[in-house]
Amino acid sequence: MKYFFTFSLIVLASISFAFGQIENPVKWNYTSKKIADKTYELQITATLLPTWHLYAQDAGEGPEPTSFEFNRNPLVSKNGKVMEIGTLIKEYDKNFNSTLKFYAKKVIFIQKIKVKTSASTVVTGSVNYMVCNDRKCLPPKKLPFSIKVG
Repeated sequence: MKYFFTFSLIVLASISFAFGQIENPVKWNYTSKKIADKTYELQITATLLPTWHLYAQDAGEGPEPTSFEFNRNPLVSKNGKVMEIGTLIKEYDKNFNSTLKFYAKKVIFIQKIKVKTSASTVVTGSVNYMVCNDRKCLPPKKLPFSIKVG
């Protein structure tokens, strides 16, 4: 009886742990690349698990589009808007009753910046995003980031 109780407790704990896991089908990577004197590209890469997709910055009506917030840094000025590099997919989604734009597998978001000094600095901010697959969507998520520049 003692062994049965212990075994049952372990099985219950394993099941609750498995269901308690937060699903995270996207992995983010943050880097900076020098492209000219005092000019850098902040490269924010999203790599998705198979069957999942991440919405573009201009996603369409319904889902939460991917967006970026950059915290103020007096040593850095942004140059233009965040660009997207990847295979953009446009499809009608009956759940949102709209044609939507999204990326599967991988997308790179690039923000060009200019630094005002030769000293190293850190650019911080957050990415807001939403991912879906053919069965469900996960709630929008806000993820902070930090990118060393210089």
